[in-house]
Amino acid sequence: MTALPPLREVIARHGLTATKALGQNFLLDRQLLARIAAIPGDLTDAAAYEVGPGPGGLTGALLDAGARVTAVERDRRCIPALAELGDLFPGRLTVLEDDALRIDEEALVGRGAHVVSNLPYNVGTALLLRWLAAEWRPWWASLTLMFQKEVAERIVAGPGDEAYGRLAVAAQWRASPRIALPVHRSAFVPPPKVASAVVHIVPADAPEGVDHAVLERLTAAAFGQRRKMLRQSLKGVPDALDALASLGIAAERRAETVSVAEWIALAAALSSS
Repeated sequence: MTALPPLREVIARHGLTATKALGQNFLLDRQLLARIAAIPGDLTDAAAYEVGPGPGGLTGALLDAGARVTAVERDRRCIPALAELGDLFPGRLTVLEDDALRIDEEALVGRGAHVVSNLPYNVGTALLLRWLAAEWRPWWASLTLMFQKEVAERIVAGPGDEAYGRLAVAAQWRASPRIALPVHRSAFVPPPKVASAVVHIVPADAPEGVDHAVLERLTAAAFGQRRKMLRQSLKGVPDALDALASLGIAAERRAETVSVAEWIALAAALSSS
């Protein structure tokens, strides 16, 4: 274990105040950060990828867990603090000052990296959807990501839940997500207005014969008009109503009652048509 300086001291020394425009909320509790870094499992000599490290709290926990960390930070004010952290772990921290939405992650970190990040709230969902849409098997070995609790619940929701929608289907049709750790708003500086949660996602085998674009088109149409019956919401998707009938899925149902397995079956039927 490396003796890491208190994060409040790091923030004060570098004048780092969280910026709302960048969706920043800093975690300062070293014990909590260590618990987050432990969620993916043993990180000894493993590659880890972090978006928005800020003053380096989670970065330090990942390094202390034995990972080789590549971090992308848009806020140049944080770069000197991260450089100090790199000096404590020679050769094990690479920091890139850039916008994470423009990064080719596989080219940067290779395949098999564990993504562990307290994601900036304003880009978190966009990054997740991009990583879930990646080539399968994807470049990442697991995703351990902090979200607002409401978003976390949408990721893991099941049919019939109020939170169940396109994000749940996208996350569950070829991956396994779970809420690994709830995080109270008081753990952050400044405290956000809502509670948060860490979601852990591991890739699973992709169902055969399913075109990702077809599945996206189906769920966009159905959940975009979620109060309507499927016979109305899917009538603009070619052959969708015939596929419903052939699969025995009642057209009078609504999108939020259709299971992930049923969405997969429907997408497979249309992918082969």
